[in-house]
Amino acid sequence: MEFKDRVTARMRELNLSATDISKLTGVSKATVSFWVSGTNGAKGKNLLALAKALECSPDWLSEGTGSPGDAASLDGPKAGSTSAELVAHMLATKAGKNLSDKAREMVLAAAAEADSPIANGQQHLPGNYAALRPTNDEILIPQYDIRAAMGHGQVPPEYNEAVRNLVVREEILREKGVTYTAASALAMITGWGQSMEGTINDKDLVIVDRGVKDFVGEGIYVMTWHQELYIKRVMRLDEENYRLISDNKHYENQTARIDDVTIHAKVLFIWNGRKA
Repeated sequence: MEFKDRVTARMRELNLSATDISKLTGVSKATVSFWVSGTNGAKGKNLLALAKALECSPDWLSEGTGSPGDAASLDGPKAGSTSAELVAHMLATKAGKNLSDKAREMVLAAAAEADSPIANGQQHLPGNYAALRPTNDEILIPQYDIRAAMGHGQVPPEYNEAVRNLVVREEILREKGVTYTAASALAMITGWGQSMEGTINDKDLVIVDRGVKDFVGEGIYVMTWHQELYIKRVMRLDEENYRLISDNKHYENQTARIDDVTIHAKVLFIWNGRKA
């Protein structure tokens, strides 16, 4: 029995829908669909949240070891767990209940960075998330380990592993005309590919607003379409369809049914001096 089979089996036993799992775990429906289809597994805090929602042990859910109600597995992570998994388990217990959401994010990010000095074949700059101390007029923007494909889509990895970070003065963003839903919703990701060339070049860092989960007018969005992740300029054609636009004229634009598209964030700024 594979991970997806264990997930769907527990969902059937508990009569839970994908929407129920999304609400119970705090992840998007697209992420739940990846779990159910077997495209992606769950790890770290997402694995713990999913195990809690499915009323089973994380060990059984992840590896198929033991049984769903194995008390020993429910008590804590197994030997050899990553730092992020150990910290996520700690935060899920009494030890983490008194921490604020910001403190939780910082601790998890530091643990994830410790686990992933090299991601996607590239050496990331060393850094200590907890040591970054923005002043009152600065914003701490975490960088997320996610490949947003600007050509042929890529299946996204977990959307919560901060691996490097940026402290920027709010004044700079204001001068560039950048507005956002909340400072805590800002994040950086790396774009890959050539379809948005001229606006976003291959491996450019982009600042996104994760508080934007719906289409709010023509612009560049981080989005999932048919379980693949893209950065595309999006415009609404009619009540049922979006037009996905590639700024590189050598790439064809595409039409996507609105129901097939999940918006994860809106691109605000390309970290090369160009506004989205």
